[in-house]
Amino acid sequence: MRVMAIDYGDQRIGLAVSDLLGMLAGEAWTMNEWNMERASLRIAEEAKKREVGALVLGLPKNMDGTEGPRAEKSREFKALLERDTGLPVTLWDERRSSVEAHAILHAAGKKERLHRKTVDAVAASLILEGYLGSAGRR
Repeated sequence: MRVMAIDYGDQRIGLAVSDLLGMLAGEAWTMNEWNMERASLRIAEEAKKREVGALVLGLPKNMDGTEGPRAEKSREFKALLERDTGLPVTLWDERRSSVEAHAILHAAGKKERLHRKTVDAVAASLILEGYLGSAGRR
């Protein structure tokens, strides 16, 4: 079963999809959308087109494990995704995913000013890899 990971942001959303067996992270891209309702509908279309069977949504937590306003927005987005896709949505702790994504892009020689275009897709891939590799998933 394909799994899609989502790194939700106010303006850009990173998306990554696994292979058919749900073992490896594959395609990753960024969607520009600021409206939560439209974003959910667009993700539902992408999930259907790619035959996705489950969604993983990044849950931003503070470094001490507490949740703030961004986490509340993710929980709201989770409800929209479940409604629009009919798929189960797992919330996944995304602490440090953006920091790691920037580090990966920097190590690959990408200019800092160009990170904005791809950092969300890389962060979604990291969320997906973490989820696919988790022992609790199996």
